[in-house]
Amino acid sequence: MHEELIAIKGFSDGLLISLSPTESWQSVTDQLASRIDEKADFFAGANITVELGERPVPKYELSSLKALLERRGLTLSLVRSASNTTQKSAESLDVPTDNGAAPEAAEPMARETAPVNSEETGTAGVLFRRTLRSGRTIHSEGHVIVFGDVNPGAKVIALGDVVVWGKLRGYVHAGAGGDATAIVCALDMSPSQLRIAECVFRSPPGRRKKIMPEVALVRGDEIVVETRA
Repeated sequence: MHEELIAIKGFSDGLLISLSPTESWQSVTDQLASRIDEKADFFAGANITVELGERPVPKYELSSLKALLERRGLTLSLVRSASNTTQKSAESLDVPTDNGAAPEAAEPMARETAPVNSEETGTAGVLFRRTLRSGRTIHSEGHVIVFGDVNPGAKVIALGDVVVWGKLRGYVHAGAGGDATAIVCALDMSPSQLRIAECVFRSPPGRRKKIMPEVALVRGDEIVVETRA
């Protein structure tokens, strides 16, 4: 049901949420509210771009969506729509709009992996192919691979695993939907904070003298970090 009404992708500094252009507005917004409430940690603090396609959304409906997000600590930062009605509604609410085309200057922070034929069952994820700088955030409903460093002040929030092919110095939350089997891997792991599901780990100062690959996982009720040669 969720997949038919709502599609969510990591995009720029927040999330791109595409809403069904044909289902009733009440059904779509109810499903969105449910999705956010189910995975509150994943959505926490995100700027939201809503894609509405050609759907004409009057001001009172768009206002209800904006309020729905704000009650959950989220910001409606952009409305993408090809409908004049929807664009006028957004403008009257002081919400920026565009015509539904992806902004040329805004490069997606995380790129979805292409589907492949395989004998093994895989899980969707995103790949970010450079260092994640302070103030930047990746959200993903699957796994995240960062081919670079995660600097202090940067965040990675994923429902699945997080793999950093570089130095992990920022904030990481794997298994953000409550999956305690998620793991975090890094070539050099000293996060400002690391969370897996509801468990929290902070790297003790000076806990390690040499750099080597490590994996963080939940064992019992706590996060342990293991060296992998």
